[in-house]
Amino acid sequence: MANLRQQQKQMTRRLLLESGLDLFTTKGYAATKVDDIASAAGTTRVTFYAYFPSRSDLMKALIDERLNEVLQRERSPEHGSTALDLVATVADGTREAILAWLRGTADNWPQVRPIIRVARDAAAVDPELRDLVDRWMEEAISDIEDGLTRAGRLEPHQRRFRGVLAMAELDYVAQHWGDADWKLDRAQMLAELATSWVRLLT
Repeated sequence: MANLRQQQKQMTRRLLLESGLDLFTTKGYAATKVDDIASAAGTTRVTFYAYFPSRSDLMKALIDERLNEVLQRERSPEHGSTALDLVATVADGTREAILAWLRGTADNWPQVRPIIRVARDAAAVDPELRDLVDRWMEEAISDIEDGLTRAGRLEPHQRRFRGVLAMAELDYVAQHWGDADWKLDRAQMLAELATSWVRLLT
């Protein structure tokens, strides 16, 4: 019985997260109220507050849980979260490894892009969320820095900034791929991105 109750709680929480993301995407963060999310999830305002103290906390959970789950990021005491496969890929440093990692990441863009866009929209109107995406990006940058450190590649003072440049490229491409007319297909785009990462990280 306790196990069934726990499953129901997890299902309700997931429904609230999904409903919140859907509404933030279609209506915008500022226009979406707690009552809207609760109603879309088939529950009440009271139930919403039993899971999330505020709309901001639901948005944080979308980044900390949903985004990290999609990208297979694990909790890390040093950085908040880490993607061990990214650290290993950067440490490997071969074009093949980098291209393979970028392909796998690109497969997740349809799930990742709405969360990042909504988080940036939310940060513009909610002071609690101003550094949410930046903090998450810093965790990914730290993964690149850790990979370069593990490999003993580049000078220590270069590693973090190279991670900043690599993640800025990846973030821009991920957010605009499909909307921009870059005159290349997905495979060509990933090949160009891999070439740029090789130059930056090796």
